[in-house]
Amino acid sequence: MATEAFDNTRVSSGLRSLVDRASVGALVLAASIPFLFGHARYQPDLGLVLGATTVDIRLSDLAVVVVLAAAAVAAARGDLARLAAGRTLWIFGAALLAWLAFQTFRPASLDDALFDDHLVSYLKLIEYALLAVAVPLLLRSARDLTIVLGAIVLWAAVAVGVALLQFFGVDIFGAWNAGWRQPSFLGHHDLAALAALGLGLATAAIVTRRREMPARALFAVALVAGVLGLVVAGSVAAAGGLALGSIVLWLAARRRFAPGGRQALALVAVVAVVAAGVTAVRGDALADFLRFVGVRGDNPPVGVETYSQRSVLAYIGLRIFADHPVVGVGWQRSSRPEVFEPYIGDARKRFPDVVDLAFPAEGREWGVQNLYIEMLADAGVIGLALLLLVGASGITLAWRAAARAPTPWAVGAGLLVVCALLTLASEWSSLGIVPGIPLQAATCLLLGLAAAGAATAKEASG
Repeated sequence: MATEAFDNTRVSSGLRSLVDRASVGALVLAASIPFLFGHARYQPDLGLVLGATTVDIRLSDLAVVVVLAAAAVAAARGDLARLAAGRTLWIFGAALLAWLAFQTFRPASLDDALFDDHLVSYLKLIEYALLAVAVPLLLRSARDLTIVLGAIVLWAAVAVGVALLQFFGVDIFGAWNAGWRQPSFLGHHDLAALAALGLGLATAAIVTRRREMPARALFAVALVAGVLGLVVAGSVAAAGGLALGSIVLWLAARRRFAPGGRQALALVAVVAVVAAGVTAVRGDALADFLRFVGVRGDNPPVGVETYSQRSVLAYIGLRIFADHPVVGVGWQRSSRPEVFEPYIGDARKRFPDVVDLAFPAEGREWGVQNLYIEMLADAGVIGLALLLLVGASGITLAWRAAARAPTPWAVGAGLLVVCALLTLASEWSSLGIVPGIPLQAATCLLLGLAAAGAATAKEASG
């Protein structure tokens, strides 16, 4: 986003101009980025025994605690009023967490042999969700936003650099085969999430039609890291979400910036490059899917194929929902054998060409692997409705900031969130309920940034 899209005054390129006492909270949040966006296996941990399970305390957890402590200090100094502008988001978020608490402690969940594990997972969900509340308390100015976005974009560049080394055959951080999609030091979904944050900044800068930015190299680094990150992560869902996010971003920017044909072509080019790159990286998986749906060839599968397996798991999740439509079966219980086994026979008849290993069974509890369908299965239609209301509230806050905020940096924040949040929303369709991962951190940071933009807009308008 350009200087004018963050503040009316030029921000000095010197590091000293970014760092002062008022920006300590932003510095704390920026310092947490490497820990929030790193796979758990690469972080030292401390195991604490809780009942029949062990709670692993990692550096990412400590980073969240420090961020929340900084937010508490800001609230104590009088910044708590900044949360008022995002009240709709907080109401729906609290309602969702309350409903999931019911799902965690309902009788069927209490009797589950994995209750302790599910409880720890729910607490991890709350821990990361509080990041959304912390962001508007810590980000209050263009300078604050520049610090945090700079940390995100630079860390994304590091992650993408590692992924490119993996892509070209360097065996580090659990690399996949050369020429395939790569996880970097995060995992495929989480790498896509981090790249989407950077690319959200770049696409927002495109529609603002400004040439200068608070950190002059930020746009180029964000654009390159964002595009290459999504390509090397190989997420088809994220590519589709980027296309949707770019359209909504364009609509959100019309009133304020009236982007023209050149900006439209630039957005189309970004989406096209990402789509073409992801298609090239995931060519085998996409070819398998076309064969699965009968569009291309009829050779029988010889192993587990990504999209045919996800079709099976989605079918089972929807069958679970159909039998428990209102309240579901309980927090994370759709992956339990006693829950999914009654539907395996019908699933085999529905998908006779899918190999046996793709079906869940005791010892290979694959889960539903789609957040929205799993929410239906675990928490019923009420759970999904609350989840969608949380997302819609975030998009609405961002849209309003982009369209109405008199403070330029809040406008820029809103545009960033509109594109990036829709990209992540699509990415969640490839992953089930997995709390405490970088993808959740990215989602909550964006929701918090939407609330921060709304708060700044409200303050500026009196």
